[in-house]
Amino acid sequence: MADNIARVFADAIATDPTQPLLTWYDDATGDRTELSGTTLANWAAKTANLLVDEVGLAPGTPAGVLLPPHWQTAAVLLGCWSAKLSVVDTPGEVGVLFAAADQFDEAQSWSADERYALGLAPLAAPLRQVPPGFVDYVVEVRGHGDHFTPQPGPGPTDAHLLARAEARATELGIEPGARIFVDATRYPDPVDWLLAPLTRAATVVLNANLTQASLATRLTAEKVTHSLP
Repeated sequence: MADNIARVFADAIATDPTQPLLTWYDDATGDRTELSGTTLANWAAKTANLLVDEVGLAPGTPAGVLLPPHWQTAAVLLGCWSAKLSVVDTPGEVGVLFAAADQFDEAQSWSADERYALGLAPLAAPLRQVPPGFVDYVVEVRGHGDHFTPQPGPGPTDAHLLARAEARATELGIEPGARIFVDATRYPDPVDWLLAPLTRAATVVLNANLTQASLATRLTAEKVTHSLP
């Protein structure tokens, strides 16, 4: 396996980057968003370019991520890892902070040079009102390039995260090339819903606020081969 997350991601989508890689459902809003490998790679590249070219962050800089499972969270995380940042989720001093709208209060306990707010709205709609001290991630990121070339080698946390992801892929029974269903409430850790599947080149159907009545139909419609236990 590759020694860095950016390479694992690239390898996972290399065979067919046009196929659905991450399909997002939110049963509370009715949102369904399907991203191919190419589309998610473009979002991740835009994020990395934002962090490196605009914010000017160097490899190893800590990045705070206060985000739930979501397709935009995948873009943020993969962008941070591509830029070789160290993603953290406990309050402290960071170079950049990404926070969901319902976590702005918690974000106040962080010291960050740059703060990006995410409304996580359907169709990546911008926030209606951006809180003081933040800028809107989806507005800022769109202007950056669709391609980013990561520095060679692993980031500061890549080895640890990939080792965890490999172990979790085995524990969760994720087979190479599988299409897996993930209940976002039960599996909030991105190692489970993002990295472990990538180590197996698996595609993901990620569902928030799952309504059990819709489950059987959804598994069939999305051609799911494995649901996380």
